[in-house]
Amino acid sequence: MAMTIPVTKCDAALGAEIAFDLSQPIDEPTFREIENIFHDNIVVFFRGQNLTEEQHIAFSRRFGELEIHIVKKYLLPGYPEILLVSNIKNAAGDHIGLADAGFTWHSDVSYRKAPSRCSLLYAKEVPRDADGAVLGDTVFANCIAAYEALPATMKLRLERLKAIHRYSSRRRIENSPRPKLTAAQLAETPDVAHPIVRTHPYTGRKAIYVTAGECVGIEGMPDDEALGLIAELDSHCVKPEFCYRHHWRVGDLVMWDNASAMHLAVCDYALPQRRLMHRTTVIGGIPF
Repeated sequence: MAMTIPVTKCDAALGAEIAFDLSQPIDEPTFREIENIFHDNIVVFFRGQNLTEEQHIAFSRRFGELEIHIVKKYLLPGYPEILLVSNIKNAAGDHIGLADAGFTWHSDVSYRKAPSRCSLLYAKEVPRDADGAVLGDTVFANCIAAYEALPATMKLRLERLKAIHRYSSRRRIENSPRPKLTAAQLAETPDVAHPIVRTHPYTGRKAIYVTAGECVGIEGMPDDEALGLIAELDSHCVKPEFCYRHHWRVGDLVMWDNASAMHLAVCDYALPQRRLMHRTTVIGGIPF
């Protein structure tokens, strides 16, 4: 029998806090309860966690096979399932992790044939301003709510359309420190077409699944019309009424559903303000 887990919903279109210590053993009924809460809220967070790398990986793996990120130089040594997301530099002046991860709206790993089911980001260090206020928030957009708010004529127009996702076209900030993609990485990430209206594999709910920049066209549609429609849908999804803004604390583990949400990391900090996150990413199924 599953234990009763305290849940506090956010005053937003998505998001909920789950009061639970993830370092303790989790039996199957309790895990299923956590999973159901996750599906209901799209973004969930656990405050005050004190997790080892093994515990972070083990909890993440309950949701499925873990991805090994394509940018191998930023994987945590000894734990390739964990991607370092950080603006910190080593003694040689090189970033120890992805310094620009998430600075534009996106859904994780949408450029794969089987994109991510969910991502789990664990806060090790968070930046603060001179007054002690935390910087580096993350904003999440509920793409199910965005779809449901579309006029019936637009829903009909989008039926059976597929957008073409291209990893090399993903929007980056100006002067991004991220290494240029190698020929091998480009070969590993060919263009892929996914339904613009994606059906959630667990709940059956429909969501908009496009990202301006990464989506470079729509099958069977002229480029100018396709790019205009992609931009329109992208802007619609990130309207304030569909969003939740997470204010980080050290020890937060936040997980989000990549089949039904986009997210954006707010870059309002710079060294010596340090940010260090450990991210795991769960591989999902082929969108339909």
